[in-house]
Amino acid sequence: MDNKVEHIMPYGDKQGKTQQVQAMFDSIAPAYDFMNRAMTMGIDKWWRKVACKLVAAAHPAHILDVATGTGDFAVKLYDTIHPATLTGIDLSEGMLDVARRKVEALHLEQHITFEQGNSLHMRYADGTFDAVTVAFGVRNFEHIDQGYKEMYRVMRPGGLLCVVELSTPRNALVRFFYNLYAMHVIPFFGSLKSGDKSAYRYLPESIAAVPQGQAMLELMRQAGFGHCSVRRLTLGTCSIYTAVK
Repeated sequence: MDNKVEHIMPYGDKQGKTQQVQAMFDSIAPAYDFMNRAMTMGIDKWWRKVACKLVAAAHPAHILDVATGTGDFAVKLYDTIHPATLTGIDLSEGMLDVARRKVEALHLEQHITFEQGNSLHMRYADGTFDAVTVAFGVRNFEHIDQGYKEMYRVMRPGGLLCVVELSTPRNALVRFFYNLYAMHVIPFFGSLKSGDKSAYRYLPESIAAVPQGQAMLELMRQAGFGHCSVRRLTLGTCSIYTAVK
């Protein structure tokens, strides 16, 4: 299935989306955590906390965090669940460098491991993980349907998928002010802090284009998942999707 967001590129050049996303996150990695806190006024921490509680209810022993970035979600998952293994995979070595330093500072390097890799072509055997999570990463997939199929493959039967993704408010008034903030304020301050204005233009454009609500749930169903549901948070600016293999 062809999704609009798959054609939204950070830099708009002739490279594929995967290569552009990798380059973008390598570029903004040093500023990424600061910008996340600033853009969401710290609410992103609460979003992760809510998602972790949903994952914890499934009691997973082996967790894969896809598009793990700087490891914020991986660390929160470990603090909440204490699984036997927790693996984070990401395209960007720049982001993973930040993640590894973060985990080492918390003395969790024996519990959380990070690997560079493409989430659309993972090396893991079928049925390896009890839960697979993605926070703010699905809209960066070059092929979303392929990403879901790959996550389905590496998950054991009965395993849980949890996706946290930014979304567009449905209320017209809230959406007006949200778009004003996302389209103008975020790119301005993002470029000041990171030096990469294109990256923070890509952010609101990709949020607007990513499948949301029932459209996202349908992609999960097409990959084979069942019991698909969505929970909207903070006036609809964040959505948490869950599904079961």
